[in-house]
Amino acid sequence: MTETEYQHPLMAAYWRQLDTRFPKVEEVFEDVMAEALSLLTREGLDAYLEAGRVIGKLGRGEEPILAFLEKWPSAAKAVGESALPAVMALIQRMQKSPNGRAIAPFLQTLAPVARRLQSQAQLQRYLDVTLDFMERTTGSIHGHHTTFPSPGLPDFLAQAPNLLSQLSLAGLKNWVEYGIRNYGTHPERQKDFFSLQSADSRAVLQRERHGTLLADVEHKLDLYLRGLWQDGDHLVPYSTAFDEIRKPIPYYDKLGIRLPDVYDDFISPVGCIPCTKNGAQSAPYEGESQPIPGIAPILPTHPPVGAGLPAITDVAIAGKPAPTTAVGETMRIPGIDRYRAVLAHIVGHRRWSEAQIADNWSPFQRMAVEFFEDCRIETLLIREYPGLRRLFLALHPKPLEGACDPETTSCLRHRMAMLSRALLETAGAHGAPYGESNVGCAMRTAPPDHSRHGYADPDLREFVERFHAIMDQGESSTGEIAALALSYVAKTRRQSDQLAKIHFADTVVDYRDDNRQLWKFIESGDEEEAFDEKRKIEPDKEIHGLPPRHYPEWDYASQTYRPDWASVYAALHPSGNPADIDRLLAKHGALAKQLKKMLDLLKPQDKVRIRYQEEGSELDLDVAIRSLIDFKCGATPDPRINMSHRTSGRDIAVLLLLDLSESLNEKAVGSDQTILELSQEAVSLLAWAIEKLGDSFAIAGFHSNTRHDVRYLHIKGYGEHFNDDVKARLAAMKAGYSTRMGAAMRHAAHYLGARPADKKLMLILTDGMPSDVDVHDERLLIEDARQAVKELDQQGIFPYCINLDPKADEYVGDIFGHQYTVIDRIERLPERLPQLFMALTK
Repeated sequence: MTETEYQHPLMAAYWRQLDTRFPKVEEVFEDVMAEALSLLTREGLDAYLEAGRVIGKLGRGEEPILAFLEKWPSAAKAVGESALPAVMALIQRMQKSPNGRAIAPFLQTLAPVARRLQSQAQLQRYLDVTLDFMERTTGSIHGHHTTFPSPGLPDFLAQAPNLLSQLSLAGLKNWVEYGIRNYGTHPERQKDFFSLQSADSRAVLQRERHGTLLADVEHKLDLYLRGLWQDGDHLVPYSTAFDEIRKPIPYYDKLGIRLPDVYDDFISPVGCIPCTKNGAQSAPYEGESQPIPGIAPILPTHPPVGAGLPAITDVAIAGKPAPTTAVGETMRIPGIDRYRAVLAHIVGHRRWSEAQIADNWSPFQRMAVEFFEDCRIETLLIREYPGLRRLFLALHPKPLEGACDPETTSCLRHRMAMLSRALLETAGAHGAPYGESNVGCAMRTAPPDHSRHGYADPDLREFVERFHAIMDQGESSTGEIAALALSYVAKTRRQSDQLAKIHFADTVVDYRDDNRQLWKFIESGDEEEAFDEKRKIEPDKEIHGLPPRHYPEWDYASQTYRPDWASVYAALHPSGNPADIDRLLAKHGALAKQLKKMLDLLKPQDKVRIRYQEEGSELDLDVAIRSLIDFKCGATPDPRINMSHRTSGRDIAVLLLLDLSESLNEKAVGSDQTILELSQEAVSLLAWAIEKLGDSFAIAGFHSNTRHDVRYLHIKGYGEHFNDDVKARLAAMKAGYSTRMGAAMRHAAHYLGARPADKKLMLILTDGMPSDVDVHDERLLIEDARQAVKELDQQGIFPYCINLDPKADEYVGDIFGHQYTVIDRIERLPERLPQLFMALTK
């Protein structure tokens, strides 16, 4: 900067060029111009002031121009000054539409978005997504003039930095597309979606997030726990995406080990971790990591503490030799290795830590004990697997010794983080009690090598030596290390530790758990939460049915699944009078006789005898005589003296899925009975016929009242015979609500797919196309049912539809292909349904 740039006449000229009269803008003008002069070129500065003048004349008040003047210089530094015309073009489009109120949140988040995207091309894609969002969600009357603003646009712009910290631009576009497609016509739900308040929004965000998902590596981590640590527990994910203030961290409890649902790769500047050998810098971590291709080396902002001092490498993970890497290069630590570090640390606590009574300890003392105990655990872990030292060092921050000012800031966390780093640097470097030496480590007789960490603080060095002197005696204990931690707090405590301003930079070790299991309290206080208190169900409240199962739903427009979209509630169908079904079977006695003749032809003739049964259809004479002889001789007789038979050659499992939607209450054409009554008769005859054949079969009905309430009603289970209990449920069948067929088929496949049968047949009896009250696009549920049929085929299930709708030919082929039959004369359903079944299974 030149000297004239800060002279008052120059500032006055810039103020005239901006041409605004907002008092708040005038108050901050010199400050924002100082930043602009340091970051922008002369041409960029003129464009900056001109753009500010235009924004100030939009009539939107002082917020937009203030946001622009404050944010654009840093945004221009990230993506280049040439991106300004595209930004202004979007602002002009917003101004000409009803979305002028979105200009301020757009400008307020522009700088963090630009810093995240880091290129003009990426920023242009973000602007395109925003413009497309605005145009598609801005409302209109009669489809001609835009008259009311986009409900979700301001919320989307406010969330943009948070979204881009978790999603790629492609993921952001998919997330936005999902919200527009499903909530474009519902203002309130659209606002909830784009403000990350709805469950759908979070579920889709999880699906689009980058990094290593716990769900993808859970099996590997389970094997890691069992193989290396002889430990096994449930791995329970939690989300880090929605709580920016209270960042959740790993922990474990009675229900399992809680881990983040996703870990990004960790980028570690190699030069920040002194790990040299014979004068050559060595990578501090080797596992699946590699220098990042296509990215310029990241130079450290300060010389690493201890850089250039001699240090000795230890054994690399998996026994690999330590690779040499130039100072300043970056090392990528995969997300799965971050999970491994967390699990190793938690396993160490579960193996070696003991809960301490903490009622009389202050928060400062407890924090110190936690740091010291974490270091003890990691020292023991490194003794067992020396290569873990590289991983821990790569993930552990390295605070600068003079980074915290004790006169103005509480430095307790900073001191503890330095001590933790020093203890980790020297872990394994002075020998270990379980063996003579470690490869790459000095002999145990040598004192800790302080040159490895490079900190000069005498108290820190003293307690590093005292810590390792204790650890040289064996595993030590939580109580012994807690006493050392309290001594450290007493010796290093300062008055400034009580200050409200706390130094947090480079003090968070994110692979460590929250140490909740390290403490126990004799008396509960205001600061302790009762994590272990059991939640009780009120004695007068009864739990009905099972918890819902959530199934995805296919969106044909985007060719993707909507995750956990439909909630299916399964329950046992209510019961009625079984005599009603007996009367129906007697009514169709002539038809039953015809069916019996056909059934006799279908029945397999080859019987297989099953011997040694305590209960059976007949006596097994050979075994019975042998048991009698044993009894006469005084020996214990074999009670398995019966035998039974089963048919061989017909191994079929059948599930009959009944559509119980409201339309079944209509009268069938050409009959004085409703479609429901005819279906009841047909199903009764079919159940009787399948029972006679001896096939394994189940019956269930379904209906829906929006995606949140799909009811699946069990009428007959595979383990039941066609007895009075089943007949009672069949007699009580009632119709209501809608037909969300895809969700019901997926849930039915959950039961049918588990059957051990050679052939699995799902019969779907329905009287219309899939539909529901919350779906406006009639093709949506048709395409979802079609996708469900494909899923059944992949599971080895043969779906077949019996449709009672005279217009079914218009859509049923799209769902089931050639696997369907349309019954035009519904009054013949009791006759046709058993015949169809036998034709399909002969």
